[in-house]
Amino acid sequence: MSDAGGRPAAAAAPVFPGTDFPRSMGSPAFRALTAAGFGGVADLAGASTAALLQLHGVGPKAIRILADALAARGLAFEPGATGEPPRG
Repeated sequence: MSDAGGRPAAAAAPVFPGTDFPRSMGSPAFRALTAAGFGGVADLAGASTAALLQLHGVGPKAIRILADALAARGLAFEPGATGEPPRG
């Protein structure tokens, strides 16, 4: 398959089966998010990064990857969320 310019179409990033969660976020984050009831990236729209970081298995790397996935869909975490852990 190719795009309008004749270039090969970009391959979609790998995702966990049955979801659109990117594999690059890691299996522990995937398990934590699904156990918490999130079924896909769009379910995270408006979520608090601080709350997500409290889930065992979700760290700053997963938050950054998920923020990018949300942005690609025109969505975001809670307003003002940075994707970094809260500083205390």
